[in-house]
Amino acid sequence: MADDEADISAAAAGILADMYRQGLALPRAENLAQFRAATRAGYEPAVRAAIDAFDGSIEDTAAGEVACKQVTPTGWREDDPVIQYAYGGGYVSGSPFEDLLVALPLARASGARIIMVDYRLSPEHPYPRPQQDMQQAYGALVEEYAVERIALCGESAGGNQVLGLLLHLRDRGMAMPRCAALLSPWCDLGNSGDSHAFNDGRDPSLSNHWVDLAARLHAGGHPLADPGISPLHGNLEGLPPIMITTGSRDLLLSQCLRLAQRLRAAGNDCDLRVWEGLWHVFEFYPIPEAETSLAEIAGFIRAHSRA
Repeated sequence: MADDEADISAAAAGILADMYRQGLALPRAENLAQFRAATRAGYEPAVRAAIDAFDGSIEDTAAGEVACKQVTPTGWREDDPVIQYAYGGGYVSGSPFEDLLVALPLARASGARIIMVDYRLSPEHPYPRPQQDMQQAYGALVEEYAVERIALCGESAGGNQVLGLLLHLRDRGMAMPRCAALLSPWCDLGNSGDSHAFNDGRDPSLSNHWVDLAARLHAGGHPLADPGISPLHGNLEGLPPIMITTGSRDLLLSQCLRLAQRLRAAGNDCDLRVWEGLWHVFEFYPIPEAETSLAEIAGFIRAHSRA
């Protein structure tokens, strides 16, 4: 066992070894439809098992005109938290279905209803259309629920979505959610930082080829440094408390570290958790570290969603 695997669970080490053996599937601009279908098919057995084990309801719904998936744990009450959730996939793949692997245990741990926004994907719907879906969904949620009960959560590109929504709300003087949790947020689509060098090939779930292609397809010709595309480069003042999780193998580790630094420098409350030996959005996988991380995120959301 490598030195940096000594502190991870046996389950995590086993999954890591399996992912290295299988190799990383790389999308191409011309095969995105097949890539999306293959990704969903690969996760489907685990998602179906998670659905079968979930104590609560999972429904297709809408927030405004935006399609969503609503996850409600048994026992949820009208004064419990509501989480607007943004899935990951580099803006070019993914869906709320795959991200049930995160949303279901998070709902169970937090007792929150989770509204998973089925935002549009690039390159068919490049920037700013996915963000517009998040904005419309949030406006509908604020009309239905007290804003004091609303939190945001997103993983990878979903973390970008959450940051973009927060900046949009702040700039327009709109009601802000109580807090936000970001799992390995993709906040700089220029993909700069040391971890893009030392973790390319070490992160079993992500590569520079992947994120560079996805960034180009999502930006649609806009500058990658535009704060609407890369919130890391924006004014980060005046945001609610934010929790960030990442791992030492995460290709986006540097982005997460820089985001935490800039949030704190701007006067915000930011809780950064870096997990030794783990990779990009490790919370997606059935390992003890994921369960613990999601429990910590749930506690963060509950603590900030109290009246």
